[in-house]
Amino acid sequence: MSQYRKKFGAWGEEIAAQYLEERGLSIIERNYRGERGEIDLIAQDGHCIVFVEVKTGSTTTHGPPEEWITTRKQRQLYKVANRYIQDHPELVNDFRFDVVIIDGTPKNYRVRYYPNAFYIL
Repeated sequence: MSQYRKKFGAWGEEIAAQYLEERGLSIIERNYRGERGEIDLIAQDGHCIVFVEVKTGSTTTHGPPEEWITTRKQRQLYKVANRYIQDHPELVNDFRFDVVIIDGTPKNYRVRYYPNAFYIL
């Protein structure tokens, strides 16, 4: 991944964290790594732990960012979240998966927020 993409992604994650905090969620982890991947943000919303996938895009060349979160990606996120739950059972009464999309550039962007974006059966 290029340095530009890393910086752009980090910018998007910061915007997403601010957005969630403005809505009353508390960020408790950033870039949580499991053996099978990473969760961008982990937040707390009351008694619920929220696993947040952030997608930052400045173009729709590869389709809208919502489509980048495939079923395969959802399963990967679930596996990493499961590891977090096992490692922190005292924190997790309930959990959900949210998605935050940041479209645009630092000078002109839009945030879309999807609480309970997907479920793994």
